[in-house]
Amino acid sequence: MNKLEAFGHIAALAIRGELVFPTSVNAALRVQLALDDPECPVDKAISLVLAEPILAARTVAIANSAMFNRSGAPMITNVRGAIMRIGYQNLFALAAAMVVRQFGAKIADPDLRFKAEKLWDHTIAVAALSRIIARQVTGVNPDTALFAAIVHEVGGFYLLSRADEFPGLLEEDPENWHSASEEIITREVMRKLCIPEPVAEAIEGLRDSFMSIPPDTLLDTLLLANHLSPVKSPLQEPQRDLPPHSDSAIDLFIDEEKLESMLAEARIDAIEMNAALLV
Repeated sequence: MNKLEAFGHIAALAIRGELVFPTSVNAALRVQLALDDPECPVDKAISLVLAEPILAARTVAIANSAMFNRSGAPMITNVRGAIMRIGYQNLFALAAAMVVRQFGAKIADPDLRFKAEKLWDHTIAVAALSRIIARQVTGVNPDTALFAAIVHEVGGFYLLSRADEFPGLLEEDPENWHSASEEIITREVMRKLCIPEPVAEAIEGLRDSFMSIPPDTLLDTLLLANHLSPVKSPLQEPQRDLPPHSDSAIDLFIDEEKLESMLAEARIDAIEMNAALLV
C-alpha cells in the first residue's frame, strides 16, 4: 500500500467512524464525555478523576503550578481542591492532553516516536502562548484558548499513532496532495473526541487562514501562537511566511517589550505545564 492509498484507507475508516484508539485513550474519553456536561456534579467529577490515577496526579500537579497559583496560595493536596482551583474547562483540557499523549505511547518506530515528542513540545509551547495571547491580546476565553491549543495537532498525533502500520505515511510530500485526506481525518478525530464545534472550526481554519488585524478570535489566537512559538511542528507543511516581526503588522498590537514579556511568561508556563502533565 503506497502513501496515497494509506491516506485514503485511513480517511475512509475515519468517515465511517472506525477510528483506532488505544485502550487508555478510551478511558480518558469517558472522563471527557462526563465533564462535557457543565452540570456534572463535583463529586462525580472527583470520582471520575480518581478512577484515572495519572489524571488525578496531573490535576493536582497543574493546580499547584505557577499557571494556576501565581498568588502563592497554599499547596493543594487533593483532587477536590485541585478541581475547584482550575475549573471544569481546564480539567477537560487535561483529559484531552492525556488523550493526545496516549496516541504516541505505543509508537514503536524510533523516528516516529521522536516526531511525536517534538509534536508534543510544539503543542505545549503553543498552549502556553495561546493562554497568554487570549488574556492580553485577543480577549477570547483563556481557558478555551488553552484547550484549543492542546488539541490543535490531534490529527497529527493520530496519524503518527497509525504510521507504524503504514510505512512512509508521513514522508515529505512536496506536492501536498494528501491535505484533503488529512483534513477529513482531523475532523473525524475531533468529532470522536467531542471537541466543541467553535474549537474544531478554529483548528480547521489553521491550514489556510490569515490572522485578522487586530486579532480578536480563537482562530487568530492559535495563528499568532503558532507563529510566535519557539518550537515548530515536525509535521508542519510549508506555509506562507509572515514578514519579520519588526516589519509586520504584529507591531501594531504587540510592542517589543510586551512581546518579550509574553514569550518569557510562556516559556515558564510551558515548563510548568510539561512537568505537571508528565507526572
